[in-house]
Amino acid sequence: MGTETQLKDKVPPHSMEAEQATLGALLLDWSAMSDIVIMLRPDRFYSLQNQIIYQAMITLFGQSVKGDTLTVINELTKEGNLEKAGGAAYLASLTDTVPTSANVQYYAQIVLDQSYRRDLIKISSEMHASSFDETHDSQVLIEEAEKKIFALSERNETTKVHDMNEVMTTTIDLIDKRYKSKNAFTGIPSGFHQLDTMTSGFQNSELIVIGARPSIGKTALALSMMEYITIDKNIPCGFFSLEMSYQSIGQRLLSQESRIPGGKLKSGLLQLKDFQKLQDAAGRCFKAPLFIIDTPNMKLIDLRAMARRLVANHDVKIIFIDYIGLITTEDASAPVYEQVAEISKSLKALARELDIPIVALSQVSREAEGEEPNLAQLRGSGSVEQDADVVIFIHRDRKCEDPVQPAKLIIAKQRNGATGPVDIVFVPACTKYENKQEQ
Repeated sequence: MGTETQLKDKVPPHSMEAEQATLGALLLDWSAMSDIVIMLRPDRFYSLQNQIIYQAMITLFGQSVKGDTLTVINELTKEGNLEKAGGAAYLASLTDTVPTSANVQYYAQIVLDQSYRRDLIKISSEMHASSFDETHDSQVLIEEAEKKIFALSERNETTKVHDMNEVMTTTIDLIDKRYKSKNAFTGIPSGFHQLDTMTSGFQNSELIVIGARPSIGKTALALSMMEYITIDKNIPCGFFSLEMSYQSIGQRLLSQESRIPGGKLKSGLLQLKDFQKLQDAAGRCFKAPLFIIDTPNMKLIDLRAMARRLVANHDVKIIFIDYIGLITTEDASAPVYEQVAEISKSLKALARELDIPIVALSQVSREAEGEEPNLAQLRGSGSVEQDADVVIFIHRDRKCEDPVQPAKLIIAKQRNGATGPVDIVFVPACTKYENKQEQ
């Protein structure tokens, strides 16, 4: 007998004893219903009879009617479901299956755990069948499978009420922890002090968009931030480079960290003293928890899948994407604004799903050339502006030839904080942005 046949012959995971004990305990102690109703839905029960009975209980609970054997029988009779629920005899027998109502949450948890196992089997079966359907793209199948598995692992159907004793205790503990750590930021710091003061760092679940005209230094700013996050703070970071190869990214990081001009690294015209700087910088970069994906014109579906893997496998705490305009959607024939809208909404949803900040780089329109950019000049501005929690623009005079050039970060939107300019500097030799006061 083959494995598939054996699986078909198996009864899905369930515990009839736990289901009956849960219902019986509720009939004995109706006050427990307020805890169980937020823990279990009717379809969490395997037995159709038990589903029908529990749904009747929920109806009574919603009507503020005390549930017991008689009132549940009356409700089932009124709905015409008494026989489907096993009849009055089955309902009356439920209280005999449980000695006490004290363990009702324990019984309900067993019911919930068994339903999760059935969900997992169902997902596996669906993906098994879909995999044999040649009309389905394999990458779409992989994305769908990962999405369903992650949703199952993250699902929590219970709702907890926090009283003020708990709220105040945990809040004071958090404040005390921040005081002792001397860290003013609740999110991941970018390394740009004035920016971090205004944002309190990049917050979990937020989509941060950094916009600028070409050649102003979007990638340079992202790498400057990542250098601080991964090398200085040792925070795991993911970087999707859709334009530059991982070798180019590595060269940029080495130039930033060693302060050896990128041109010298590219040409190989190094002096003897440069090698020690390079070796020291490489040692610091080597230990950094930075994970780079350099697939050009990456599909949105693949990006989401890889982001989930980075979080699951490497505990990545923040993701940078360089840049939105190079992400492709499944429907490449759709108008650009529709594709950008799909991408921005998807990235915001991904940030919430993974509960990490996602920093996406974006170009601004030609109207911003030489001027300070504004929200209306974001490419696909309607959707990107709406979905982003924070929008930061880079502005500097690209004609300036000074070795250290004045630059500005403009916080044009911050859903939960202040907006305004932040003065920084740009060091073109190392293609690096730095805090102004460090010069």
